[in-house]
Amino acid sequence: MREIPGIPYRFNDPALLSLALSHRSVGPHNNERLEFLGDSVLGFVVAGRLYELRPEVDEGDLSRLRTRVVRGTTLAELANKLKLGDHVRLGEGELKSGGHKRNSILADTLEAIFGAIFLDGGFEECARVVRHVCDPVINSLPDASELKDPKTRLQEWLQGQGHSRPEYVLVSETGPAHKKRFIVQCVAQTIGIAVNGEGSSRQKAEQAAAADALVEIAGRQE
Repeated sequence: MREIPGIPYRFNDPALLSLALSHRSVGPHNNERLEFLGDSVLGFVVAGRLYELRPEVDEGDLSRLRTRVVRGTTLAELANKLKLGDHVRLGEGELKSGGHKRNSILADTLEAIFGAIFLDGGFEECARVVRHVCDPVINSLPDASELKDPKTRLQEWLQGQGHSRPEYVLVSETGPAHKKRFIVQCVAQTIGIAVNGEGSSRQKAEQAAAADALVEIAGRQE
């Protein structure tokens, strides 16, 4: 086997492709080292594409955009479209438990294939394949500001309008240690906003409160 449908590359050394498709459950001769290599090449190529295609975006937003492309869920979606689950080699236990459908395995396999292409054909060929696979995701990315978490967006909006930063006050913490619920109040005094958010951690509750504050601000602007 020298190629996989949907990936525009034919291997000179089919053993590299076989290794890239071998999950660690098959034994010590597996794709983990190729995955490590492919992850690095993928991140570099995607960073270069974003730098080229988003000249107006600053470093922080470029990092958020890159994360959206190279995160496990995105790679798993791409791997599913390529039907990598039909080709991945698994040990008996993983095979019985449906490992060929597991997102983490599919994402890791795609990275390993990139690593194998890098070794087999060099950087330029690998970059070409990464662009072919990932450009549809890159081209469909939202505006960078939409990827920021609610707390960041709220703080940037307030400071951009000349207001002070919001404050987050813990209102309550209830439930047993393994199932706590937190309620946090987000207060933006200078614009008269005080809203509560709830979550399974204080951080999640703060984010929920900030999101509600943003909704209230948007409603005032309508």
